[in-house]
Amino acid sequence: MKEKTDKLITYVGLGVAIVCFLLAILFAMNNGSDVKTLADVKQGGIFDTIYWILVAMVAFSIVAIVVFLCVKLADRFKTVPGYAKKFCIILGVAIAACLAAFLLAKGNDVTPALMEKFDVTEGTSKLIGAACILVYILVIGAAGCIIYAEVAKSLKK
Repeated sequence: MKEKTDKLITYVGLGVAIVCFLLAILFAMNNGSDVKTLADVKQGGIFDTIYWILVAMVAFSIVAIVVFLCVKLADRFKTVPGYAKKFCIILGVAIAACLAAFLLAKGNDVTPALMEKFDVTEGTSKLIGAACILVYILVIGAAGCIIYAEVAKSLKK
């Protein structure tokens, strides 16, 4: 019974993702048109309708992801001994990496010309720099894990 429910949830999620993808394509194709309001939609345009359906479906997808993640985590916490401890350690490392990236960011990662052109503040520039630094940290960490796993695997033989 659980496998059927998991398959059904997977198929529903896949269906929602495909519909979101198609609506995003329609939205992107219609983005340059003169259809901007609900009154224009009544005249035959679909811009606003597609936009709000897409927003609703993305919100539904996010809620579904969070709910099913919490359900799966709760199930793992109950069934796998020591999983909660490992999860908390990994969560702590992720938070530390985000904090380190934010503290290392300077706030002047975007050129003044771009800051003025796109109305970017120093705080937004700092967040952009922090995101870039976090990507570097994650790539280095992933490479380190891969190297560690390969070395450990070769030493076992």
